[in-house]
Amino acid sequence: MAIRPEEITPIIKRELEKYKVRLRVDSTGTVLQVGDDIAIIYGLDDVMMGELVQFTGGTIGIVFNLEEESVGVVMLGSEKNIKEGDVVKRTGKIAQMPVGDALIGRVVNALGKPIDGKGPVDAHKFRPLEAKAPGVVERQPVKEPLLTGIKAIDSMIPIGRGQRELIIADRQIGKTAIAIDTIINQKGKGVYCIYVAIGQKMSNIVAVTETLKEHGAMEYTTIVSASARAQASLQYLAPYAGCAVAEEFLYSGRHALVIYDDLSKHAQAYRQLSLLLRRPPGREAYPGDIFYLHSRLLERAAKLTDELGSGSLTALPIIETQAGDITSYIPTNVISITDGQIYLETDLFYAGTRPAINVGLSVSRVGGNAQTKAMKQVAGRLRLDLAQYRELAVFTQFGSELDKTTQAQLARGEHMVEILKQAQYAPISVTKQVMIIYAGINGFLDDVPVGAVRKFEADLYSYMDRNYKEIEHEIAKKNELTDELREKLDKAIAAFKAEFMARIVA
Repeated sequence: MAIRPEEITPIIKRELEKYKVRLRVDSTGTVLQVGDDIAIIYGLDDVMMGELVQFTGGTIGIVFNLEEESVGVVMLGSEKNIKEGDVVKRTGKIAQMPVGDALIGRVVNALGKPIDGKGPVDAHKFRPLEAKAPGVVERQPVKEPLLTGIKAIDSMIPIGRGQRELIIADRQIGKTAIAIDTIINQKGKGVYCIYVAIGQKMSNIVAVTETLKEHGAMEYTTIVSASARAQASLQYLAPYAGCAVAEEFLYSGRHALVIYDDLSKHAQAYRQLSLLLRRPPGREAYPGDIFYLHSRLLERAAKLTDELGSGSLTALPIIETQAGDITSYIPTNVISITDGQIYLETDLFYAGTRPAINVGLSVSRVGGNAQTKAMKQVAGRLRLDLAQYRELAVFTQFGSELDKTTQAQLARGEHMVEILKQAQYAPISVTKQVMIIYAGINGFLDDVPVGAVRKFEADLYSYMDRNYKEIEHEIAKKNELTDELREKLDKAIAAFKAEFMARIVA
């Protein structure tokens, strides 16, 4: 068979036209030093701050330091098989977190990997851990309440959707309890909750998970866990990962609540990484950018405008103090970033006032705008009564004789303090809160023995549910106490009180 050149030439031409040279250039570096989950890399001249790099063997690291001759990398995996001279490659990616409805009800680590034994997370969307906070034009004022179900908070230190409210106290005084109660109270309210555990004992995280399951709260909650045994790098990334999960709800027009428990340990993890990378230490050995660490995280909480879907992201950061000192470095930083704080006091806790909220030092700078009118009507007097009670209680220690007005104020204050006590994992609806606080400030409990106040409250709720269900509906519907509604409440509470007093006397 003869080969004809005129047939072969067009075929070769076509093949040459289709042929494209594909060059792949990888930017690589060499490990100079490795240890304590930190690697110093020579090379990688064009690497970006915060970029992920890959070591031989597949371990991932994140770029933390850019220096003249080298790059400081924090490892997000084991350093066991990494040694000097190993090659490190750029990935061209930044740290991301899987987000979306697939994470609801799951327990994941700071990289989005499941640690609850329920198999892989079926998420198809990712968000960067570090993201720009919404600007001024993209936000609207805080005007919707985020109800915690805790009487002392909803009445005097209200939180609105899109707010950042700090919970601050010594260890074991009930900080996490307030956060968990708030999550439980979001049931059926369309708020998705993200609980970020930073540097906590694994047993504590398991206990929180079990409590939320028990109360049916895991149906709308995601837990991001970076326990005390996790690497400092994962403890550092955990709150940003939790915020990325919450932002998916924020930008899709839904409502999210994220709890950072706690940012003291987060700051300590960042200090550890910074000192290992030989960054210059500042006050209390924290690096100079420790304020920016928390401000760029908490500024991502917002209430978006109606044009952007009117979604909200509410942040409840937690800070642990030492011996009640709220003037130390990290507490003062976070107080200045947030829109108010809930301060829990050790003395109140051990005196049996739980939640142990110090109303004098606690404040909400924007939540009052989101409070219902009915609650404002009853709570304005409550704060005043408690303030007067605290001042008078100091004078009674001197044992001087008191006039009748002073004695009446002290009795009222004692009863109000008792009303604000509340059991853990028992959030109360805002309408019921309005009813019991109304009864307290209008003197219905003044002659009830202090020890019987909690019983009075529980029985009042049952009595109102049985006999005056329409009053609760009316308060919920109108969000305001009209003169007519006050009359109905007075009549109902007086009828109940007569029955209750007869019962306890007998």
